[in-house]
Amino acid sequence: MADEKSSFPYGVEKEPISLEEGSAPPSQVMKHANDADEAMKAFRDGEIDVIDEATNKRLLRTIDLNIMPLLCVVYGLNYLDKTTLSYASIMGIKKDINLKGDDYNWISSMFYFGYLAWEYPTNRLLQRLPLAKYSSFCIIMWGLVLCCMAAVQNDSGALAVRFFLGVFEAAVTPGFSFFTSQWYTKAEQGTRTGIWFSFNGFGQIFGGLVAYGIAHGAALHGSSIAPWKIVFLVTGLLTAVVGCIFLFIMPDNQLNARWLSKADRRRAIERVRINQQGIGNKHFKAYQLKEALADPLTWAFAFYALTSDIPNGGLSNFFSQLIVSFGYTPEQSLLYGTPGGAVEVVTLIFCGYVGDRYGNRILVGASGLVVSIIGMVLIVALPLSNPSGRLAGYYLTQSAPTGFVALLSLIASNVAGYTKKTTVAALYLMAYCIGNIIGPQTFRPQDAPRYIPAEITIIVCWCACLADFGFIYWYCKHQNRKKAAFRARPNYTKLENQEWLDLTDRENAEFVYTI
Repeated sequence: MADEKSSFPYGVEKEPISLEEGSAPPSQVMKHANDADEAMKAFRDGEIDVIDEATNKRLLRTIDLNIMPLLCVVYGLNYLDKTTLSYASIMGIKKDINLKGDDYNWISSMFYFGYLAWEYPTNRLLQRLPLAKYSSFCIIMWGLVLCCMAAVQNDSGALAVRFFLGVFEAAVTPGFSFFTSQWYTKAEQGTRTGIWFSFNGFGQIFGGLVAYGIAHGAALHGSSIAPWKIVFLVTGLLTAVVGCIFLFIMPDNQLNARWLSKADRRRAIERVRINQQGIGNKHFKAYQLKEALADPLTWAFAFYALTSDIPNGGLSNFFSQLIVSFGYTPEQSLLYGTPGGAVEVVTLIFCGYVGDRYGNRILVGASGLVVSIIGMVLIVALPLSNPSGRLAGYYLTQSAPTGFVALLSLIASNVAGYTKKTTVAALYLMAYCIGNIIGPQTFRPQDAPRYIPAEITIIVCWCACLADFGFIYWYCKHQNRKKAAFRARPNYTKLENQEWLDLTDRENAEFVYTI
């Protein structure tokens, strides 16, 4: 057995399930069967449903109609609620609560301190508690917290509200990644992740139009409260209402989906058997935590999130001020920022589809980064006398999220074992938080209006992301070759219902990494 473990690198301080001798020890099989995935409840009779193409299409259509609209709307609000501060920054909040010097920068970053502090605990809660119910609670709470932003009177109050906004929003991205891996096959996950993430762009379009309408209406007719306060109240209350709808409609998994018949619930689980990941496991497994921390792929994901979100943190909080620096008025900046959201929507949906269609999310995601680098070079190189060209450069930078989303979908597709998946997702989003904390600090007040040091930092970060993509591509291909060689051994045997044993991607020889 010692030789077997040394030749099979996927197990962690335990015997691998698929053994060269042809069978797993009974004690090991029983251990995993007793601690299996939630999906095992649907297959205790040992029967396997055969799903024809027509049934699979019908199920996919039903799942899309019931799940995707909710994921999309909530994710759009998730982005809008974060960036309301950017709209408020040019609608009078700085003057009204007496912000000076770097106060605005720290208020921008404080959201991510809350996000960072609660990211790992919220991932553990997403595993331990009913997935949809805990997600709904967080959505409702962050909507109510955002409303409190309208009541702040100084920088201390704004810092406190932004911190708790980050705490409650910390659940949305990992939670939605789990929903995607739970309901969709690997071949479908890239497209769906791209679609719901693209609602960041819709959020930017909707938010810009709402903020412009409020600012313009207040200028024409006046208002009893400051326009920036109205922005926080409208978006916060809308989010809380959507959270209540989410609680009523979204199931925790296929087993309690009210809009599926009992037979279709089982079929909905059967169709994702091919993922080799299951649909959820509520037990914490220390060996999977250790495997996640020792896996090079984990840290490649985390490096990308950190490096790519330094630019994101700067641009998402300063895009309105950046457009003003091109020579436009504050009111114009609210309107002219919206096409950037359209660019993000189109690139994310297109790249998600093409990545799944041709089986290469990494290459397609990298193409969005190249476009973004070109856009930032235009902003740096063009003179202040060319505002249209610099604005076009800003629009091109909005294709940058294609890389982040590609890797987010790869966490859903390429990380198996529920404790390991929650750990990797937490580390990825903790790195995302750190990048977003650093990002606003690169836009120093003394560098206005050009902000050249921040813009050069953004270009360097995106180039480093391209190199990281290269490593991830090579590593996944390398691991697939090793697994294929192991499966080709003459005495290799796959266990019955191995897909539902909550194995990690490294210990399961049947698992194939998506690129």
